[in-house]
Amino acid sequence: MRFGIAGNLDKTELPEVVERLITRFEKEKVPYVLHAEMAKGLHGKIDKRLLSQSAVVSEHKLPKACDILISLGGDGTILRMARLVSGMDTPILGINLGKLGFLAEVSLDELDECLTEIISGKYIVEDRMMLQARIGKSKVNVHALNDIVLHQTGSSRTFSVKTFVNGEFLSKFIGDGIIIATPTGSTAYALSNGGPIVTPTNQLILISPICPHTLTARTVVVPGESIITLKVETAIGKIHFAADGQQQSFLQVPVDIFIERSPLATKLVKRKNRSYYDVLRRKLNWGKDARNS
Repeated sequence: MRFGIAGNLDKTELPEVVERLITRFEKEKVPYVLHAEMAKGLHGKIDKRLLSQSAVVSEHKLPKACDILISLGGDGTILRMARLVSGMDTPILGINLGKLGFLAEVSLDELDECLTEIISGKYIVEDRMMLQARIGKSKVNVHALNDIVLHQTGSSRTFSVKTFVNGEFLSKFIGDGIIIATPTGSTAYALSNGGPIVTPTNQLILISPICPHTLTARTVVVPGESIITLKVETAIGKIHFAADGQQQSFLQVPVDIFIERSPLATKLVKRKNRSYYDVLRRKLNWGKDARNS
């Protein structure tokens, strides 16, 4: 088994963790490769001997150069890696150097124990559905693991989004925008918007209006094979389009956006002794009395 190591250079813990990983892999003769951009950014921050003896590959070649990709950072780092490896069957192990981290669920305290389990084959790989979006007459699809978001820019005014599911009219949502999310994305922006938590192995799509100007507008959950059409006919200025908060563009209205399940998927490495409900309780502090904190 060959590991790939990639990480967010903005995380202060990154040099120490990379050095820790390289040291262990060298000692146990476990093959590994480093993401070239990360390795370049670590020059002068970790033992140069460790870097010089490490195999380094470009981002483009990284997915095929490893059997498991270790993502060091937060959920944003995993989202970036997901677009890189999706469709190549390379699973991602998320090590959390961020804050909440629903995707990067392994903490630094658990790193050594988790690696021992994985090296001995005691892990599972979970498939997570993704979305793909096409803007107007474009033939280019944008892929997302968490969500596709439309919202207003440069104005405090609302705008309306006519929403269709499989060609059938659902509603005209008036507000600050709309979130189309996967079950994985249900614990991201959609959750802060008041949406439900959906266990991530479900094949569903969430349609969640942002700050709608009616109390009756609520998140709607539709089958994963649905085709969702968003029609924005008028707005003050351009509309901001974002896939996983990273791939962004500004759209001139009127514009139609077509969203459906992507043929690609993201594979995440999970520990056998931890369920999704364990993660929820720990991340959301369920069962803890805030008065005692």
